[in-house]
Amino acid sequence: MGILEIFKQGDAVTKFVTVLLLAMSVASWVVILWKAWLLRRASRGVTGSIAAFWQSPSVEDANRIVGAFDRESLVMPLIVATQAKGEGTLAVAGDKSQQLTRLLRDALHGVLDRLQFGQVLLATVGSTAPFVGLLGTVWGIYHALTGIALAGQITIDKVAGPVGEALIMTAAGLAVAIPAVLGYNIFGRVIGRIEADLEGFARDLRELLLHRSALSVDGPPLDARTPSGGSALHEVRSVGAE
Repeated sequence: MGILEIFKQGDAVTKFVTVLLLAMSVASWVVILWKAWLLRRASRGVTGSIAAFWQSPSVEDANRIVGAFDRESLVMPLIVATQAKGEGTLAVAGDKSQQLTRLLRDALHGVLDRLQFGQVLLATVGSTAPFVGLLGTVWGIYHALTGIALAGQITIDKVAGPVGEALIMTAAGLAVAIPAVLGYNIFGRVIGRIEADLEGFARDLRELLLHRSALSVDGPPLDARTPSGGSALHEVRSVGAE
């Protein structure tokens, strides 16, 4: 006897458990298929986009070149974030290093949120579906034992059928949970690899832009000079000696 027969003959609790397991299974499989497609494109897109960026003649040209590879828009948000303008706001407060760190961190969080979408659902289904199925099993066995007690006699045919029907709910819970757990673990590993690539790219991009900013400044930094032309370090040492 299958799930359909149990659903037809069951009470409200049995029907609720059956519908809940069906909904959890459909939701998890939709997420699994969607994330498999997304992460497959994302893995190729991130690798190609990063390679295209470093082969570009300039950051400005990289905006156009990287866009052709970054189909899931995972690398471009990092590049665009560094070009944001916010004159007169706290967004430009602090030195260049602090600004880039803040902008890249926010952009990276937004990208990673997209990659992590659906992982909570898979983890929830994988951890709760067996217990939902067990609830259906316990409830079914309870009704089976109640029916046997009312009948006044115990025979193998009266025990095997109801108990077997109840145990199907446990199997259904496991059938829902196992794909969700496998998908969560596999996707988590792929997301971790993509996340490492994006974090490395963000760090390298920050260093590149800081280096360009330093080269655009003529002469040594202002904090390394004193009004008399001597070094700040020499002045500090002279004051300490006095």
